[in-house]
Amino acid sequence: MAHLLMVESWVGSMSRLLPRAVREGGHEFTFLTRDLHHYLRSAPEGSAHPLLGARNVITVDTNDTETLLPQIERLHGVLRFDGVLTSCDYYLPTVARIAGRLGLPGPGPEAVENACRKDATRRVLADAGLPGPRFALHREWTDLARAARDIGYPLVVKPVDLCAGMYVRRVDDEAQLADAVGALSDFPVNARGQRREPVVLLEELLDGPEVSVETVSHAGAVHVVGVTDKSVGGAPAFIETGHMFPAALTSADTEAAEQTALDALKALGLTDGVVAHTEIKLTSSGPRVVEVNPRPAGNRITELVRHVTGIDLAAAFVDVTLGRAPDLRRTDTGLRSAAIGFLLPKHAGTLEAQGRLRDPEGVLELQLSEPGQVVKAADSNNAYLGHVMAGDPEGLGARDHVETLLAELRSGLVVR
Repeated sequence: MAHLLMVESWVGSMSRLLPRAVREGGHEFTFLTRDLHHYLRSAPEGSAHPLLGARNVITVDTNDTETLLPQIERLHGVLRFDGVLTSCDYYLPTVARIAGRLGLPGPGPEAVENACRKDATRRVLADAGLPGPRFALHREWTDLARAARDIGYPLVVKPVDLCAGMYVRRVDDEAQLADAVGALSDFPVNARGQRREPVVLLEELLDGPEVSVETVSHAGAVHVVGVTDKSVGGAPAFIETGHMFPAALTSADTEAAEQTALDALKALGLTDGVVAHTEIKLTSSGPRVVEVNPRPAGNRITELVRHVTGIDLAAAFVDVTLGRAPDLRRTDTGLRSAAIGFLLPKHAGTLEAQGRLRDPEGVLELQLSEPGQVVKAADSNNAYLGHVMAGDPEGLGARDHVETLLAELRSGLVVR
């Protein structure tokens, strides 16, 4: 039995999948957080709270890394950790530094920090010769306006240190650029109380469909589990509205996406102890990296993979965190594809009613927000009002099935 240190987590699906994987692997974990109430406010209904399975729950300032590291060393002297992990993007660099300090398995801190900072990722990939969008990084408005004219509209405005698509916007002219930059400057601290870098990343708008490549790295070898497709809506925001695994691509596009992800992970140095989710645009000029996430995919993509292949990426995450070879053997699950679709509000208001499915055949998951919830206008992946997941035992028809189910749910969705 191994003992893992878990530093913070998300409050979504991975907050349940990761503790389950630890438990089913025969291990235990100590949970470290700066704000326990952040998790208690979102306790999953109808099941035990995941943190009830923790060996210890310790409150400490996880945002002050310099103070945290010696505290962790003292805890390690008493509790003896075999690995350290998190499912929250904002603490991945902290976890890498803890692992390095304690001599535990995991990728190097610099590699993780470069992957978690969108501007650093762009520089590393460009230096490695990987083709990417034209980009610029600036703090002041005059510099941003000039860089935008140089790159050319339309372009994409991005924060360098947020996730879930927050404040990522398409802009078509200088007025829209000013609005996007202003909105970002009005959000100086993230949801975990960490002060943001007050810089803005501008990127050339890439054409073509977007996919993600799911990989597991261990002992210097990167294993491709598969490619997931993605649908995006909510313009001018970029909100993920659905996914299907495996992606319905030609073999040439699949191979190109996989090789691009492998090249990016190698350039960043993420070849050991990482389950990664690399997002790629299949542009008319070839594949281009959108971003590299050194953690398992969100939005239930890990469950799509499990339903089709039998591979549990949360369990693989635990294994590589402990320096152990992950089990990536595929099994016949009876499904050839699985897809998920998300419900988004069309406007702000109060959720009064949700739609219902007339025929739930083939449905793998159905989760809907309860009426009475206050709804904000959809501007990121945090705006979902629910999701439906379904599979196809014959081929790549799961997405079409999910779209039919979503239409039923939308027909009864009322927000006023």
